[in-house]
Amino acid sequence: MKKFESHRGFNRTFREGRMTLGLGFPLEAYTGSFPEMNLEEQMKHARRAEDYGFASLSVRDAPLYDPDFGDVGGLYDPFMFLTYVAAHTREIALVTGSIVTTLRNPIHTAKSAATLESLSGQRFLFGAASGDRPVEFPAFKTDIDDKGKLFRESLQAMRRLWSEEFPKIQTDRLNLTHGDVVPKPELSDIPVFGTGYGGQTLEWLAENTDGWFFYPQDLQGQKALVAKWRQATTEFKPFAQSLAVDLSERPGEAPKKKPVGFRAGRNFLIDYLNAYQEAGVNHVMISLKESSRPAEEVIQELGEYVVPKFPAISKPKFTFFNK
Repeated sequence: MKKFESHRGFNRTFREGRMTLGLGFPLEAYTGSFPEMNLEEQMKHARRAEDYGFASLSVRDAPLYDPDFGDVGGLYDPFMFLTYVAAHTREIALVTGSIVTTLRNPIHTAKSAATLESLSGQRFLFGAASGDRPVEFPAFKTDIDDKGKLFRESLQAMRRLWSEEFPKIQTDRLNLTHGDVVPKPELSDIPVFGTGYGGQTLEWLAENTDGWFFYPQDLQGQKALVAKWRQATTEFKPFAQSLAVDLSERPGEAPKKKPVGFRAGRNFLIDYLNAYQEAGVNHVMISLKESSRPAEEVIQELGEYVVPKFPAISKPKFTFFNK
């Protein structure tokens, strides 16, 4: 996209016809709802991922822990946590996958996002979602039936808050008649990615977002969806997906389905990624939660054997991790 041609995070992660790889926090293997999230270990793995040439690091947003849902999500507040990650890395893109904008005031969200974008040196990729945990909406006194409308409002309001000085915005949630949000992003905008449909049509997402984060599905289904996305967009807008992988220590191990994702050796994983790259997927964010091996081993194997086939677009200028 021309408006983000100088954006460091966007240009490290996306190029038409190419796939890159990212890792999702927590960078650890665990079972149950709660990860350990030892910050020293997490930052060591983050620097190693950057050094190997992963394009991004992503974190989820779960405003409330719902024990019935079975996963606490990212544990920490995503904006604060990614600011911490930004201070411990230099080049890798920082992704929210994704902020539940329907449950946040757009003024606060716009300021948090612009702050992270500034402090990270234009490395922030803003994944936005409408929310999928039913307990959250009544807790915030928000009607779940309004989430589509609130999602549209949040994206449109934030874009104005980033690009205009002293905008006047009137919505069901906002009565902004005086005052301004600072800092402004250097590009007067931040790359925003819808997650799933967010209660919108594909055409609305194609017009109002800068790319699409979707869920993993079978190859033919994803290929067909990417094709629809390309038809709806008038310029290159990336298509990205998540993927849970239990990477076997045996490179040739055949794939086996798991409740979330699959277990396989790296040979199959490379073939899988090649097929999805040919289908038009531009970025895959890998989750290590279901791994049966320590994260350090998995990141090393991915970094040495898989990432070189799908490297970050712009190479790191410096090396900070001593292998």
